[in-house]
Amino acid sequence: MALDVGSKRIGIAVADPSGTFALPLGTITRSNRRGDLSALGSYFESYGVDELVVGDPLTLRGERGIAAQAMDEFVETLRDIFAGTIHRVDERMTTAQATKSLIAADVSRRKRRNVVDAMAAALILESFLARRRNTAQR
Repeated sequence: MALDVGSKRIGIAVADPSGTFALPLGTITRSNRRGDLSALGSYFESYGVDELVVGDPLTLRGERGIAAQAMDEFVETLRDIFAGTIHRVDERMTTAQATKSLIAADVSRRKRRNVVDAMAAALILESFLARRRNTAQR
């Protein structure tokens, strides 16, 4: 499972059982930390998640800024409800890429808002799965 954690929503994506491709699953509208963790915990339990991929919001220069530090804190709170492995993946431009794909598919602005975060999570997960496959082939 992968998460694209934003200030208003958390996009969620899952991999197929073989780990070949990623599917956008949905979004959680953020409320407060307790509510966010409760909603995520339900997804983890429903899908039997043992590995989690979380987007790492690096700056365009690839540096760790304020957003990355906030994500470090969020990942630490995830460890309170998730005992599996947590991977961090560079998420630069995933939301922009997802938005461009939706615009190209002529999806309305209103509908884009509801799916763009889940699509960004799927892009994050696809990046992770591709890197894992490339590492296994070496």
